Amino acid sequence: MANCPNCGYKLKLTDWKPNCPKCGVNLNYFGLEEKLQEEADAAEVEHAKIQKKIDRLKASFVGSPVTIARIFLSVIPLGMLMLPLCSVSYKGPFFEAAGEKVNLVTVYNTISSLNFDALKTLTGSGLVGKGFTCYAVSMITLLLSAVMLIVSLIALCAAMGKKGNVRNITNNCVSIALAVVSLVSFIIFSKNIHSVFPDLFSAKLGFGAILYLIALLALLGVNIYLTINKVEVKYKACDVGGIPVDEYLAELENGTPIEELHERMNVILAEREAARLEETNRKLAEKKAKEDEELARKAGKIK
Repeated sequence: MANCPNCGYKLKLTDWKPNCPKCGVNLNYFGLEEKLQEEADAAEVEHAKIQKKIDRLKASFVGSPVTIARIFLSVIPLGMLMLPLCSVSYKGPFFEAAGEKVNLVTVYNTISSLNFDALKTLTGSGLVGKGFTCYAVSMITLLLSAVMLIVSLIALCAAMGKKGNVRNITNNCVSIALAVVSLVSFIIFSKNIHSVFPDLFSAKLGFGAILYLIALLALLGVNIYLTINKVEVKYKACDVGGIPVDEYLAELENGTPIEELHERMNVILAEREAARLEETNRKLAEKKAKEDEELARKAGKIK
């Protein structure tokens, strides 16, 4: 059988009552207060960890005017992709288009409805294979660049983490590299097809492509600036029973008994409660004094 946790008395089968027959302690609730206190401590420690994450999240977005500007600079390139990225003109016996504008939506619709078997045949052609290979690369890398831009926007939530700045710069560089590959591939495609069909096909870059690349470079510049000039995270003070959470964890790591920490907490909380009651009584006294003064003024005792 088990022993009494308070006095060590060896319990018997006949000891069915909830109290120890020797010391009288309630066996069901013995140590419950300490367990509840420990659970409360663990909850406050976990809250402090979450609060730090929230503080870093706030600093990532509104920690300074530059971080606020970074939010807009992360969205603006997506808007640039809605502008004309290039214009294409072609004509044939049964089709013709003059200066058709192409943006991200057009590229997505083209890829989603693309006949890959026909594209495979064209890319394998000795005449226009190089051009259509670059055509496919240009569209795919443009979409991937947009995807990386969205990823970098989401990654701003962790911008104040240990690797936040490195992650942001890496995402920007990948997005810029993909955009450059897309532009170069499109130029090669345009020149190749135009050289084969000079009277049937022509294409040129639009202002949207240039503005998109400029916007990405501006975003990269802001992230580099924030890497050099770090934003200070303003952490909200958190404590465990009145003891600062960092000090509490350090004391536990150094082997300070939890009972000693709880005694300190009781003292701190008692002092806080006494200060609160004192402040409440002071305000009540001031309020009563004002009420007495107002009553005396109405009674004409004072002017």
